[in-house]
Amino acid sequence: MRLTKMTILPLTAAAMLAFGGVAMAKTINLSGSFGTEGKDISVPSGMAEATLDTSTDMLKYSITFAGLTGPVLAAHFHSPAGAGESAKVLIPIPGPYMSGMTGSVKVTKAQEKILEAGKTYVNLHTKAAPAGEARAQMLVTK
Repeated sequence: MRLTKMTILPLTAAAMLAFGGVAMAKTINLSGSFGTEGKDISVPSGMAEATLDTSTDMLKYSITFAGLTGPVLAAHFHSPAGAGESAKVLIPIPGPYMSGMTGSVKVTKAQEKILEAGKTYVNLHTKAAPAGEARAQMLVTK
C-alpha cells in the first residue's frame, strides 16, 4: 500500500486523538525541615522527605526528628496550607513513630494533585502538643 498525504494525515489525526489524553506518569519530590508548630514548647529539628510516584499512586516518605518534649503519638500530611497556615489531615502516616522512620502509603489522584501543588506540611503530634509540636512545610523539589 502506498502512503500518501491523504492517507497519512487522517492516520496522524486519529493517533493524536487516541493518545492525546493519556496522562504521563511522573515522580514528584517533596521535602521540608521541622520547626516549631504553635506554642514554642520545644526546639524541634529534622527533615521530612517524600517521593510521589503517579504511576503507582504511592507516596514514599522518610522522617527524622529530634528535640521534642516526648514521643510522637501521631503524624500526618496536612493540606492545603501555606507556611504558617493550618489545615485538615490529608494523609495519615502510620506508626510506629520514631526518628528515621520510612514507609509508603497509597494515595488518590485528588491527593496527588494537592501534593503536587506544594501546599502540604507534615505535623508531628505529642502528648504535650496534641495539635502538633513540630511542622515541616513540604516544598516540591526538582
